[in-house]
Amino acid sequence: MKNIGSALLTLLITAAVSITAVAQRSDTYTYKPESPELYKTIVHMDSVYFNAYNTCDMDTQAAIYADSIEFYHDKGGLMTSKQALLKALKDNICGKVTRVLVPGSIEVYPIGTWGAVEIGLHRFINHQESETPSKPDKFIVIWRHRDDKWQITRVISLH
Repeated sequence: MKNIGSALLTLLITAAVSITAVAQRSDTYTYKPESPELYKTIVHMDSVYFNAYNTCDMDTQAAIYADSIEFYHDKGGLMTSKQALLKALKDNICGKVTRVLVPGSIEVYPIGTWGAVEIGLHRFINHQESETPSKPDKFIVIWRHRDDKWQITRVISLH
């Protein structure tokens, strides 16, 4: 299972780099979802998750994160414990930080019938450091669809 996760992570990073390279070579790159229905579903799930994130709804966040979560943060490293991640969010984010999606930045790519990859830009407003400017940051989320339920299995958060 770890080999599949490593292979998937390598594939995702390669895809993100390739997409960036294509966008840089062409002044006319425009994203068009392969599946408008999947795109709408993932954009909706993104809003459900981040509404819970912004309002400190820990039950909804816990339901959306898979038990096998892998959260890669460029500054904080790797976190693989769902309970530790939820505790860190409660202790460090709740009431202190708000996530704002950059409008129109989400791209969604299917992973067969297993799930989807979401790539986008967002910024975070730190309410404790109101003078600190907030710049857009890239994120990649791997969504799994199982038993008619969408869950986050992997996150790559780049700041």
